[in-house]
Amino acid sequence: MGVKKIRFPATSGIGIKPVSREGTERLMRKAIQYAIDNDRRSVTIVHKGNIMKFTEGGFRDWGYALAQREFGAQPIDGGPWCKFKNPKTGRDIVVKDVIADAFLQQILLRPDEYDVIATLEPERRLHLRRARRAGGRHRHRAGREPVGYGRDVRGDARHGAEVRGQGLRQSRLGNPVGRDDAASTWAGRKRPSRITASLESAIADKVVTYDFARLMPGSTQVSCSGFGKAMIERM
Repeated sequence: MGVKKIRFPATSGIGIKPVSREGTERLMRKAIQYAIDNDRRSVTIVHKGNIMKFTEGGFRDWGYALAQREFGAQPIDGGPWCKFKNPKTGRDIVVKDVIADAFLQQILLRPDEYDVIATLEPERRLHLRRARRAGGRHRHRAGREPVGYGRDVRGDARHGAEVRGQGLRQSRLGNPVGRDDAASTWAGRKRPSRITASLESAIADKVVTYDFARLMPGSTQVSCSGFGKAMIERM
């Protein structure tokens, strides 16, 4: 296969994931036609193209290309999002994409932003599982477990905890609860964690990040680092 960076080549299992242009176009064509026939507002391509660039990245790019080529979709503000007029109703249909991690969170917090979903089988199954398990913290541990470095503990955020698609300058809006909760799981294996207690105290006091603040009347919105400081003050 020409792959040279496998750490343990003699004992590694290797999976091949085929994603074809033809299959992608057939799926996207059906999704867009469904949106037209049922007067839907948008078609969202859900993918992991940021990581799997040649498979899911291709799925995303081929989907956009088909929307433009066969349905006359025009880029919005330079793209990649695009839109076209529904030939039956005259209303705009937006074709957009989102990383699966963010989608799995936003489908609960902002369901009105999504209409017709075009995705691959793994993401489809995750979406169904997520919908069934709605409520509370995201317990599906798709992310990595916390990793300890000497005295320091780094907790990796579970999927969906990041603010996606807003640029690095907007990353301060991110909710660190998934990361904090992961670190708490590591630190509290033998005793209750002060991390968890301070996290719950900050939320009870309505000192929260953007995603909570928009749903919590009377709250105080803070940045990602501001929420960390609020936790430290309550430890």
